[in-house]
Amino acid sequence: MTRPHGRFQQAFAKALFSSTEALDPAMRELATQPAFAVYRNTVMKACIDALEANFPAVARLVGSEWFRAAAALYVSAEAPRDGRLLHYGSGFAEFLRGFEPAAELIYLPGVARLDTLWLEAHAAQDASAADAAWVARRTPEQLAALSLRPHPAARWAWFDDQPVFSIWERNRAQGEVTDELAWQGEGALLTRPYDTVTWQGLTQASCVFLDACAGGATLQQAAERALAVDVKADLAAIFAGLLSAGAFTAPSSSPASNERTP
Repeated sequence: MTRPHGRFQQAFAKALFSSTEALDPAMRELATQPAFAVYRNTVMKACIDALEANFPAVARLVGSEWFRAAAALYVSAEAPRDGRLLHYGSGFAEFLRGFEPAAELIYLPGVARLDTLWLEAHAAQDASAADAAWVARRTPEQLAALSLRPHPAARWAWFDDQPVFSIWERNRAQGEVTDELAWQGEGALLTRPYDTVTWQGLTQASCVFLDACAGGATLQQAAERALAVDVKADLAAIFAGLLSAGAFTAPSSSPASNERTP
């Protein structure tokens, strides 16, 4: 049962993000007070500022004025559920997908998704990455039967038909780019095996390989699924690249896993 003070807190929070007309009479009277308007504007600005900080590639693409206008609509519809605003905006990519002024920017929801994945990788729990030397000592039979789980900070995505990763990377890095984009599908991998989030492009076969590992498949099963989408995929190069990027967590029997702090 919700206590009276709890009901008031819920109503107060709703008043911060809703139009005055949508409130019940008691809260409507409070919301019309000048002091409340100042408080509402302060909270709204904090949320918009957080979104602009959390989605820097999107903001750079569309400009601050456009971004903040769109963010204000998102904040009105999706109030924060967590006091840690680093986590705010999990639904922003989907919001942009249905946002009419962004209809011609077909890559924008994907860019927002990569900004979201960066946040998730940044905030994920620490863990030891799989040790490439330990993996290399396994026999072919042992490797085939080995299941490697993705690192807790590993995030990846495949985008059909659009160079979303290239667009995101160029705007995330904020560097000057003069070469032309190849308009084709791309994948992306974001990892944080140590202190800093890093990223790199991925093939579709690599994404499928990681999807399979995340589902508990053995390396042999993951390789078979990767070959199903690209019969010419270089499995050795895919696996080595993922290991080097820190995309896998250390197995419980490997030395690296035994060095982790409980």
